[in-house]
Amino acid sequence: MPIPIYLTAAFYKFVELADFEDRKEPLLAFCQQHGVKGTILLAREGINSTIAGAADDVHAVLSYLRSDPLLSDLQHKEAFSDRAPFNRMKVHLKREIVTMGVPGVDPTRMAGTYVKPEDWNDLISAPDVVLVDTRNDYEVAIGTFTGAIDPLIKTFSELPTWIQQAEQLRSSSGKKPKVAMFCTGGIRCEKSTAYLRAQGFDEVYHLEGGILKYLETVPPEQSQWQGTCFVFDERVSVDHGLVQGTHKLCRGCRMPLEDGAQESPMFEPGVSCPRCHATTSETQKRRARERQRQWELTKARDTLATPPLQRSVI
Repeated sequence: MPIPIYLTAAFYKFVELADFEDRKEPLLAFCQQHGVKGTILLAREGINSTIAGAADDVHAVLSYLRSDPLLSDLQHKEAFSDRAPFNRMKVHLKREIVTMGVPGVDPTRMAGTYVKPEDWNDLISAPDVVLVDTRNDYEVAIGTFTGAIDPLIKTFSELPTWIQQAEQLRSSSGKKPKVAMFCTGGIRCEKSTAYLRAQGFDEVYHLEGGILKYLETVPPEQSQWQGTCFVFDERVSVDHGLVQGTHKLCRGCRMPLEDGAQESPMFEPGVSCPRCHATTSETQKRRARERQRQWELTKARDTLATPPLQRSVI
């Protein structure tokens, strides 16, 4: 069995970074100096990232970030794998570190109440709690909490519209319901709960550390999680204990392959799956085939262990 040698660290923080543009080049240079790869998003509202590499190098990057007083309390989650989750290092400047598209939503002032993983089961088991999965539909499809509502959204920016229309969130007897929200690592819930509070919801809760912290902390025999958790890197999914799952990735759309997808005539390794086959042009498919061909040639020479990524997502 391969020895897990790559450490993946996921972290984010909402904090005012007035000089976020000036931080890009020094941070990129430091990561490259240590051979760390992944994606870091910087915006005025904070930082959001998943990076991977040798443990000492990843910890060096985390220490570099925490040397800044604004990021001194930066929290992270980590997991090991036996293959490189990323093949390049990128630092992007953004308007938001997680895109909701609603001006004035400030998680530093308005986010809901944190609930620790060990207390989450008791909260979501209460009959008066509306449990909402804030993730995209393809993430929910492979795993979620028992009893959770799936808003069936394609992107996080669609969630505010769903909230405005959802029957489950209507006031009853003049009082808005108690709402619990969750996402992969916690960042989307910081904004979604802040948005709910701005809409007049008083009792709003979210899972501290997200699904990843729950799977890391709560034993399987006590878990109310069903399925596996999609992650935006080469691991594709993780199970309890953050052990790598068995899902495969379509490199055309960067989404997990559905059951039976590989038997479909619309599936082509490195090119498309039934979900995305109709959304790409023949020109795009030809380019993808060439990327796949080059990777297969390189892999045959045993000089590359990780397939090419068409795009990275945090």
